[in-house]
Amino acid sequence: MINNTKQTIYYFSGTGNARNVAHWIKSTLEELNVHTDLIDISKLKRRKKLKVQPGNIIGFCSPTHGFNFPPIMFHFLLRFPRSKNNSAYIINTRAGMKAGKLFLPGISGLAQFFSAFILLLKGYKIIGMFPVDLPSNWISFHPGIKESVVKSIYKKRKQQIIQFARNLIQKKYSYKGLRTIVIDLLIAPIAFLYYIVGRFVLAKSFYASHKCTKCNICIKNCPVQAIKTIDNRPFWTYKCESCMRCMNTCPERAIETAHGFVIPIYYLITSFLLIKIYKLLNIHYFLNNIFPDRVSNIIEVFIDSALIVFLFIVCYWIFHFLLRFKFFEGLFYIL
Repeated sequence: MINNTKQTIYYFSGTGNARNVAHWIKSTLEELNVHTDLIDISKLKRRKKLKVQPGNIIGFCSPTHGFNFPPIMFHFLLRFPRSKNNSAYIINTRAGMKAGKLFLPGISGLAQFFSAFILLLKGYKIIGMFPVDLPSNWISFHPGIKESVVKSIYKKRKQQIIQFARNLIQKKYSYKGLRTIVIDLLIAPIAFLYYIVGRFVLAKSFYASHKCTKCNICIKNCPVQAIKTIDNRPFWTYKCESCMRCMNTCPERAIETAHGFVIPIYYLITSFLLIKIYKLLNIHYFLNNIFPDRVSNIIEVFIDSALIVFLFIVCYWIFHFLLRFKFFEGLFYIL
């Protein structure tokens, strides 16, 4: 029996889109006398045992990173308690755009399907799969969207979320996330590669420019504690999930991304360093003589991924060291 008088929404938000959606749902539900708890999972202690009140509706709301939920939400779902008396809905915010009067959707990838699969295995009834196309705030990849466009997108999506919340109470469940199942499944390999390699690579593209005043706001606000101080300046560790909260909260706009540094380093690693390491350690010979071809190829993929991440970390240490010198900082800024 579903209890429509109580809901709990677990959310993660980097730049504020998912947080805003969670608050829109809460405001709408409480207008309908449905008590709703909002819980920011980045503030929960990882080892804290979670409890679910039988019969309550549970919501999960998070941005889409690399065509999936970010690892912090994905891992949270994996350790979420089992239940046979609860229903759940999934909301993912994704990069929406606007061309003239046309609102353009983003891509969810595995964010909806993989999460629903995990919850189904844990005994939950899925009563909603709803992607929300909010303004793309991946400002490390593209310029900021005009304020007028942002406002129009927010206005349209807020009304959709309000209606979604009202429909939940009336048991008119929405599975909008199923409409793009073909595209989302086709993009799944990219989501997988992002999880095992891509997110670590992107983490090594963030740096603090000469504008940095060492206020440590980025360090204090990081939801996954991925930034620490090294050589008296912020340093992004491999735990970074590219949520860009740091870029959006920096008062000096001092945080930059050196994607021009990442691309040549990637080619250096994959086209030269990996080949040298394989040859030096004779890895191909070792794998081919112990494992069948298919198993050998799978193991090789994981070895490649581990080496790429390790070598990127080493390169980032060098990059971070060179930022001490104005010439190199200016060069990285241009790149």
